[in-house]
Amino acid sequence: MSGTHAHTAAYVRDTMLPEQAPPATSVGVLGWMRANLFSNWFNAILTLLSVAFIYQVLAAILPWVFQSSWTANSLNECRAQIDAAYGPHAEGACWAVIRERYLQLIFGFYPSELYWRPILAFALTLAALGPVLFTALPRKMLWLSVAAPFLVPWLLWGGSAWVPVAVALGFVLGYVAFRVVASVAGALLGAIAAGLVPVLWWLLLASGWAGLMQSVLPLGIEAVDSRNFGGFMLSITIGVVAIACSLPIGVLLALGRQSNLLIIKAICTGFIELIRGVPLITLLFVASLLLNYFMPPGTDFDIILRVIIMVTLFASAYMAEVIRGGLAALPKGQYEAADALGLDYWKAQRLIIMPQALKISIPGIVSTFIGVFKDTTLVSIIGLLDPLGFSNSIRANAEWNGIVWELYGFIAFMFFVFCFSMSRYSMYLERKLQTEHR
Repeated sequence: MSGTHAHTAAYVRDTMLPEQAPPATSVGVLGWMRANLFSNWFNAILTLLSVAFIYQVLAAILPWVFQSSWTANSLNECRAQIDAAYGPHAEGACWAVIRERYLQLIFGFYPSELYWRPILAFALTLAALGPVLFTALPRKMLWLSVAAPFLVPWLLWGGSAWVPVAVALGFVLGYVAFRVVASVAGALLGAIAAGLVPVLWWLLLASGWAGLMQSVLPLGIEAVDSRNFGGFMLSITIGVVAIACSLPIGVLLALGRQSNLLIIKAICTGFIELIRGVPLITLLFVASLLLNYFMPPGTDFDIILRVIIMVTLFASAYMAEVIRGGLAALPKGQYEAADALGLDYWKAQRLIIMPQALKISIPGIVSTFIGVFKDTTLVSIIGLLDPLGFSNSIRANAEWNGIVWELYGFIAFMFFVFCFSMSRYSMYLERKLQTEHR
């Protein structure tokens, strides 16, 4: 064999094959359908039955949706237009009622020349929530998040500009009281002073101070009475305030229920069990009818504010149990690690315990938020005209008497948009905070 060159064996390849595209049935739409819908004979049968069911549903709904009228001024006129356009036996939706009454469904009886105020308040709320919900936004926007709780109510209700300033001043006084008392008598008494001083300021002095400042330097916008609030503006106002306030209150209640201090634990446990044992509609009747009996004579306690307080307390009790479940799910080693680092109670909760507990509790927290927002429709029972309350008043009109599905469909769609957005955000947050190895 000397003097000859070695040759590659016929059955051994010494060059790479060129890269080829995968089979068309394993990628793209066909690949997805093959993997998810027709992976075996049983899934194929279920897929075909589901397609047949969806077809039957859409065949019944879509003609009703699109064979509709948008220009009629009454239900009878609407039916006449549908019969003329699609035949005497055609059935279609009368979306004209939405075209005619959508402003009422959104703003209630709010003065039309002041619609810019709730629109601006809603935009300000979204801008304030932005840096809280999405960390990629500039941190300087957090100042807007701090100012929004005082500016939004003032835009909606109007009146003197010194009223939100007086409310904000109460928080400043609470912080000052905490710093002063905590440095002298300890953190516990400082926390008590931080809660007591603002309450006393708001109940006894804030109104007089705001009136005095208004007489010296008049600043304000036209006031709007609460009875003019309604529609989705009312539901969003109640829902956003209850959602924003129930989370921090729920955290404090959950920590209080696990506290070693007997009085704090008893108060928090009693509050949670009392609220969770009573239907929300009962609390709303208490807010509507009974709460004024416990106030000083002549006190004008705004009905919407009473409802917001009750809905917030109701949501806080359920939120506390959700967060307590997250705290219970944490391994004992996390608490021991915080002690080993020499952290005090509040630093351990802020830096180690509570971030992990809230992460675990995200699905339950968002579920509670969605439930609270949907429960705002219960205020129609106590006379507040939320979207459902307005739908009843619209149907009572002689021109639209007998219309049902169009109004309820529009209201359901709007609630779906808000609730679905909260659900998508919770999934985004879970993916962002996912730290376990997959």
